Amino acid sequence: MLLIHLCIALALLLAVDAVAGIDQPRREIRFGVAALFPPFQSRNPQGQLVGLNIELGNALCQQLNVRCTWVDQVLVENFQDLEARHFDAIIGIAPTPGRRRWVSFTDNLYPFTTRLVARRDSGLMPTTKSLKGKRVGVLLGSNREAFARSQWAQKGVIIKSFWLNDELVRSLIAGDIDATLQGTVEIRNALLDTAAGEDFAFLGPAVLAERLGDGVAIALRNTDTALRVELNRALEQLKHSGEYQRILAPYRLDVP
Repeated sequence: MLLIHLCIALALLLAVDAVAGIDQPRREIRFGVAALFPPFQSRNPQGQLVGLNIELGNALCQQLNVRCTWVDQVLVENFQDLEARHFDAIIGIAPTPGRRRWVSFTDNLYPFTTRLVARRDSGLMPTTKSLKGKRVGVLLGSNREAFARSQWAQKGVIIKSFWLNDELVRSLIAGDIDATLQGTVEIRNALLDTAAGEDFAFLGPAVLAERLGDGVAIALRNTDTALRVELNRALEQLKHSGEYQRILAPYRLDVP
């Protein structure tokens, strides 16, 4: 009989602890970040995190009155460590169908446009007919790489992957690749808005495909429904206050 009472008491204590844990307010959001992709996320000469995704993440945390902790990663799409709870979220990922198989996403943070960039006089267009036999650079692990390899490589387009955008841009300028498929914001920052980019331009229309996505969001574990709701609510509040528009303005985002 004593053993039964002890078991009941232990069960009640565990139940109380579980309820208390659920009711506890969130104090921190840990964002996994690969700080290698300006102007979205990188480190300045002082070693501080800067960029659009960093500003938005900090603003969301401030709106939710929680501490923002940034956890350095080598890979952007590190869903394994996300699932292992090394951090709570990954900011700045396009919610494509393939990625939705592994994680859930918040509402889009901002639009994302994919374009082909090459020398102005090249005559290239973002079609397999135009690019057949040409070398197109993409960032390793990006949704543009996945698209190009699945849709273009099979039709004779040579896809070359690069770890860093600086390396890709140097290859484009040197003529080691003929074009690059990129998001408009990052390639402007890396090439088109620089002196070295005078001979290069966006060629053809935006490339639209489900595999590319048309926006950027925050990736979360499928079980973190409450955090997704909180982040979506905070995003709407930032838009209503005008803080969202202030953060995005310098980055010259394109609407697809």
